[in-house]
Amino acid sequence: MNQTVAIGIQDYQTVVEQNCFYIDKTDFIREWWESKDRVTLITRPRQFGKTLNMSMTEKFFL
Repeated sequence: MNQTVAIGIQDYQTVVEQNCFYIDKTDFIREWWESKDRVTLITRPRQFGKTLNMSMTEKFFL
């Protein structure tokens, strides 16, 4: 099995399909789920993984 690090990939489905290695060290899904907020505003500077986090969250809840 050949795995590579998912650098520059912004879609979680692509990470999975290309058999890339990815670890979410942010603990984003657990923290967001446990906060039980009605609205969540995600602000991060450019190139800090907003798109990939949203894609990962979408696939997690499908």
